[in-house]
Amino acid sequence: MNDTGRKILVVDDEELVLDSVVMAMERLGHQVSGAADMTAALEHLQDDRFDLVITDIRMPESKTAGMEVLKAVKARCSDTEVIMMTGYGSIENAVEAIRLGAFDYVEKGSGLLVPTLELRVKKALEQQSRRQRLSVLEEQNRELKSALNTKYGFENIIGRSGKMRELFDQMRLAANSKATVFISGPSGTGKELVAKALHYNSPRRDKPFIKINCAAVPEGLIESELFGHEKGAFTGAIRTTKGKFELANGGTLLLDEISEMNPLLQAKLLRVLQEREFEKIGDSRTIHIDVRIVATTNRDIKKAIDEGRFREDLFYRLNVVPIKLPSLSERREDIPLLAEYFILKYSKEHGREITGITEEAMEFLQNQEWHGNVRELENSIERAIVMCVDNQLIKKHFPQGTQDSSNGVKKMFNFDGQDIPTIAEMEREVILRALEANSNNRTRAAEALGISIRTLRNKLNEYRAMGIDIP
Repeated sequence: MNDTGRKILVVDDEELVLDSVVMAMERLGHQVSGAADMTAALEHLQDDRFDLVITDIRMPESKTAGMEVLKAVKARCSDTEVIMMTGYGSIENAVEAIRLGAFDYVEKGSGLLVPTLELRVKKALEQQSRRQRLSVLEEQNRELKSALNTKYGFENIIGRSGKMRELFDQMRLAANSKATVFISGPSGTGKELVAKALHYNSPRRDKPFIKINCAAVPEGLIESELFGHEKGAFTGAIRTTKGKFELANGGTLLLDEISEMNPLLQAKLLRVLQEREFEKIGDSRTIHIDVRIVATTNRDIKKAIDEGRFREDLFYRLNVVPIKLPSLSERREDIPLLAEYFILKYSKEHGREITGITEEAMEFLQNQEWHGNVRELENSIERAIVMCVDNQLIKKHFPQGTQDSSNGVKKMFNFDGQDIPTIAEMEREVILRALEANSNNRTRAAEALGISIRTLRNKLNEYRAMGIDIP
């Protein structure tokens, strides 16, 4: 809020003082009203609201009339600032006024009343502005937290099947604990959504929720991303930076796709989980943390352990509370409910008046394999809504060959005669189609393909080197 153009009430029974203070406040650009006694001041306060009141303590009604004005101001609006003017003999009353909520007091007999008042008024209005901005931020913060709690409530994870009811029971028990949670499940099943629901329904809900995708961060930077670094710790470290662990202190840290983390960093992570402390890169000082860990993977973690790609001791440290998300094919009875939700969501988002879906189209959706699970179903419905010119989705709005597991490859490629593609060509086509289906979002495309983002990035670099245009 601007600290000029504010509404100020000046109260003093000495006409010379009243006029000089009113004129001084008007020179500062404020809207000023004057009152010659307590009664007039109280009438002004009843009729209007002021940002600041400047009042003498002693007035004709009583030696402490200004104190009554102060009490009336604070009773009507505690945010209004009050500055008291006092004679030499009223310092004791002025101190009492500060105790009752006045911002400050100014001695009238000093000969510097107006310049001193101007400084006090400026400070009072600056403090008021800071307090009001903070109040707005606090309210916005409360609204944001309320929205997050609503968005990530258990009831917003859609499903009524037996598998999902079992999942909800596990989540409710896990949310109220401090235990580390290990979420596994195929790509597109909603692992991150579950992680957020665990946080926003836990005692840590008012603390940070920090996420790092272990597959998306280049290998040379992930240690710095996790633990932070000191300025000059390595080439390019131009400033001291906090890592994800430090940023998440008191809250929850989501280690997404943790199975893609390199073994050396796995050993460092194990020590952090055991000791709850770490050091930044380039700093010997130990930082102690209180962070709840939630880790996710779409890999066969047992296979990764057997192949030596993931530490068994780290897995046991992470797998305190295991939560396994079912694939969409394991809960087909939830498909109509999910479809209804996505139709409402994307009809609104794209400005379409889609009222529903035909039985034939719904039966088609329920019979697909949905290797990309809920995310693939969501993308398919969004695409159908964009392409639909009627008010109801029908079977033709859904591609008839991208979800059929038995005929998908045959329909994607031409296997007639001599037009048999090479494995490399098939791989390239699948990758490019996955990117297109996921609006060129590399992380989502990698998840749909069942590969790491690092592998996807390397493949795309290969295609660019071949002269293929990559979005």
